[in-house]
Amino acid sequence: MSSATALHPRRTKIVSTLGPASSTHEIIRALAQAGADVFRLNFSHGTHADHAARYEIIRAVEAELGRPIGILADVQGPKLRVGTFEHGKVTLPTGAFFRLDLDPAPGNERRVRLPHPEIIHAATVGSNLLLDDGKLRLVVREVGVDHLDTVVAVGGVLSDRKGVNVPDIVLPIPALTEKDRSDLDFALDLGVDYIGLSFVQRPEDVQEARAIAGNRAWIMTKIEKPQAMDNLDQIVRLSDAVMVARGDLGVELPPEAVPLAQKHIIRLCRQLGKPVVVATQMLESMINAPTPTRAEASDVATAVFDGADAVMLSAETAAGQFPLEAVGIMSRIVSRVEEDAVWQSMMQASCPAPEGFVADAIAAASGQIATTADARAIVAFTLAGATALRISRERPSCPIIGLTPTDEIARRLCVVWGVTAQSVGQETPVRTVENVVDQAIETAVASGLARSGDRIVIAAGLPFGVAGSTNTLRVAKVP
Repeated sequence: MSSATALHPRRTKIVSTLGPASSTHEIIRALAQAGADVFRLNFSHGTHADHAARYEIIRAVEAELGRPIGILADVQGPKLRVGTFEHGKVTLPTGAFFRLDLDPAPGNERRVRLPHPEIIHAATVGSNLLLDDGKLRLVVREVGVDHLDTVVAVGGVLSDRKGVNVPDIVLPIPALTEKDRSDLDFALDLGVDYIGLSFVQRPEDVQEARAIAGNRAWIMTKIEKPQAMDNLDQIVRLSDAVMVARGDLGVELPPEAVPLAQKHIIRLCRQLGKPVVVATQMLESMINAPTPTRAEASDVATAVFDGADAVMLSAETAAGQFPLEAVGIMSRIVSRVEEDAVWQSMMQASCPAPEGFVADAIAAASGQIATTADARAIVAFTLAGATALRISRERPSCPIIGLTPTDEIARRLCVVWGVTAQSVGQETPVRTVENVVDQAIETAVASGLARSGDRIVIAAGLPFGVAGSTNTLRVAKVP
């Protein structure tokens, strides 16, 4: 659990990326103890053997700590890059003419290979191409059969295999490359809990991943393209969870547009009851420093105030010099914000209106009753996670305990705001209301979230064991 006390656990979750700086059992265990709820395996780097080894360590740490830990497999997606240069790099002055073509020969100051004919075919006069994370900008002035002639709008140094972003072009390419499909099959066979889907442009990209993953993992769609923003509602509805991937999104959108995009994505996800993670450059300076800048601390706090389910560390824990410190300070920032009365009132004020069905009415009522009755916890019996998600959407003032029959669902709930997940197994299924109350009280006390004399609110469904049947609400007193 976080640095917060057991009766007041941290609600906003932390995702920590693993890499060369964080691959040993000792470090991964320490990261989990410092506050990491979910570990991210970045398939843009490392081998399958590397990821398999980290996966096994995470599951061993999970067993040692006695709590579920989520694992996110983040697939690379279609990375667009220029070719190589005769001398490794060139300087492109602003105003110069520069050609991008399909010729495999090394480039020079006048041209370079662009090994992506789909860009050439989709571009039009006036299209922008951003190179090297947006440091250089080219504007298309002529489209040929096998080349683009451009003018350098923002010049600079361009070196081998730098990335290409095309913010105003919808490319006819799938979000999953052949590498991604291989990585996806491998990650699903391992047993990861979420698939991070990169460079999504259209709802069909999410549907393609879903067809492969089925119910074996949740699809966490990364919003990092302007085209995804254009189709946001459909994309979010098709996803199990969403990531605000501010790295590439910040390249393809103007900087002033990114904060508003972040707030819009979080607001929509909250409305639709989808967990949302805010990612990229949250504590970037901690790659090389033991403390963050004050602006970075404010950035983390802003994501918490916006209502994000989770905040993510990337290079800070994957390759940085201070991975434990990064998780520790992020946990402290989050906990401090959540102690604030303004934050608590904002969460309540921004609560979406319940939808017109019984399960949503039960979820809304559970939060209201918990506040009125001064309950210490809401215990949600949830077969596939939906009940816990609905209650989390309400942002209740007390913790949520998600009780589920399987480890797989408990792990998926690790990314969900306010939910302490636990699998109770299927050997002793609950069959009566009395069973439900007894098990809820036992779990709340064992979790340290309730004591003798406390009240808890219980949400469940009759008949038990049927997904989507949440229709029962009880208030119980701990003996």
